Amino acid sequence: MSDKRAIRLLIIGDEILSGKRQDRHLGQANALLKPRGLALSGVTLLGDVPDLLQQQLVSSFASRDIVFCFGGIGATPDDRTRQCAAQALGLPLERHSQAVKEIEAQFGEQAYPLRIRMAEYPKGAEIIPNFYNRVPGFSIQNHHFMPGFPMMAKPMMEWVLDHYYADDYQAISVERSIRIINEQESAWIMFMEQFEKDFPNLRLFSLPSIHEDDSRSIELGVEGLESDVDKGLSVLVKEVEARQCQWNYL
Repeated sequence: MSDKRAIRLLIIGDEILSGKRQDRHLGQANALLKPRGLALSGVTLLGDVPDLLQQQLVSSFASRDIVFCFGGIGATPDDRTRQCAAQALGLPLERHSQAVKEIEAQFGEQAYPLRIRMAEYPKGAEIIPNFYNRVPGFSIQNHHFMPGFPMMAKPMMEWVLDHYYADDYQAISVERSIRIINEQESAWIMFMEQFEKDFPNLRLFSLPSIHEDDSRSIELGVEGLESDVDKGLSVLVKEVEARQCQWNYL
């Protein structure tokens, strides 16, 4: 972002921690952020435990971070995110008039007495349109709360990015790498340290692997603006060839 705020995810749900469901929000968020030149700084997974969730949100609201929160905004007793967000901010829950209209339009008389609870947000929140079933999420203080269902959350997060942060999109970064065969990372540490000094605008990464036959490889690559990446990658290739390593492009 132009003001260097971190972008983080808060993924909420006992079913994620227990393994009953596999998280898809991280992959979806990266797929939305990367084409906009944005990247995540961190991800937090939490169960539906009110005290822990409230503590996390108190800390999060106190930061300047942009936070996308998924899960726990339904109407059942184990959905506690709306309440914990309000408590973390010291604000009352209020029924948002526009959210009420959306839920009534979707469910009619069946909106009452329970579904309408999902229109209760911390005072001052704004809605996030839900293009799947018209039950909105909400935004407050650079925090954006969406359902735990990935098919709902993805278009909602996309709407938030385009609605609130379009002016902050950055040049798109690219990533390129090579695979070095039968090499140890330790043999490349000094080279990598010097590389980071020579190319401060690039992110250098090293991903070692041990394969089923006990052979080893290293994925060595760079990420940044394309012109810088091309220069950095040529330096990596020159080095592996100078060392007479077996390698290939990825």
